[in-house]
Amino acid sequence: MKKIILAPDSFKGTMSSLDICNIMRKAALRSFPNCEVIRIPVADGGEGTVESMLAAAGGEKVRVAVSGPRMDGIESFYGMLPDGKTAVIEMAAAAGLPMVKGCENPMDTTTYGVGQLMAHAIAQGAETILLGLGGSCTNDGGCGAAAALGVVFKNQQGEAFIPMGGTLGEIASIDATEALARLAGVKIRIMCDVNNPLWGENGAAYVFGPQKGANPEMVAFLDGGLRVLGSLLEQIRPGVEQMPGAGAAGGMGAGMCAMLGAELVSGIDGVLDTVGFDRLLDGCDMVFTGEGRIDGQSLRGKVIFGICRRAKAAGVPVCAVVGDALDDQLQEAAERGLCAVFTTNRRAVPWEKARLTAVQDLTHTVESVFSFAAALK
Repeated sequence: MKKIILAPDSFKGTMSSLDICNIMRKAALRSFPNCEVIRIPVADGGEGTVESMLAAAGGEKVRVAVSGPRMDGIESFYGMLPDGKTAVIEMAAAAGLPMVKGCENPMDTTTYGVGQLMAHAIAQGAETILLGLGGSCTNDGGCGAAAALGVVFKNQQGEAFIPMGGTLGEIASIDATEALARLAGVKIRIMCDVNNPLWGENGAAYVFGPQKGANPEMVAFLDGGLRVLGSLLEQIRPGVEQMPGAGAAGGMGAGMCAMLGAELVSGIDGVLDTVGFDRLLDGCDMVFTGEGRIDGQSLRGKVIFGICRRAKAAGVPVCAVVGDALDDQLQEAAERGLCAVFTTNRRAVPWEKARLTAVQDLTHTVESVFSFAAALK
């Protein structure tokens, strides 16, 4: 092999995508010392997205003081890619669930700091914002972030305020004029891998609220607030309430699209577009990807098959190294361009035990794969 691409997702709970890339690279160079190895560690938009993108594309981490999810001061960050015009932001860096551990309450948390990160990046010359939605502790429909960028929310008394999850129902009007002027010439792409609508039994509050600390009564109240917000957003962008991904990050998907003109893209497409994956496929012998488990979810646009779709179009084979695989999904996997699947669970033990030797098992597996490939020369 003269050129390969490594583009794995993380093995959740055991190894980051960058860790996996490094293990794969070491094994590849042992069998193919002169091979060009391109690493594209993949993250899904949540925690680790900035680190992964900087590792894949280069650039620098920019540290910024912003408001945290409870409007307390925190130090956050984003990534500026080498072109100086593309900023990568993970909303979890300013409104992530770990920031409120032990006192979770989506009624009174805000995405305001996320908007401050966006504003800082734009002031530094960013013309494209790649915003990852994942791991949020909020249910404010993105209103906090929008307010930080100049969107004005008023209640029935005509008073301006910054809505949180518990006060969305008080919004009487939304004016995005100032924010849109500020964002003129700036493209916002939102990485999102959930298909939930804004409200309802499959919406942001009911599906994600409980993991953010909401009890059943709070869930119903939060959903009511999202319905009020949704009716106002519909006046700006019809159809946004039920748009797949509208309910991502506590409704931030809908809010960003309606109020700031953002575009929703799958997490893997956002990453691959940004690093120029299609161009990198030129002259590539094989792409190696992977994730903790290949299953039906993998077939609905996640990392492995987002990669397969593009590689197949370029005539480049794809091999996946995974922690576990469901046999009944492998035929469809092959039809979508996946030429081989190797599992790291060599001893057929439960995940609780397998995770303890995950690094060793992955190392052994990829060394065997590359050794076998070298023997076929």
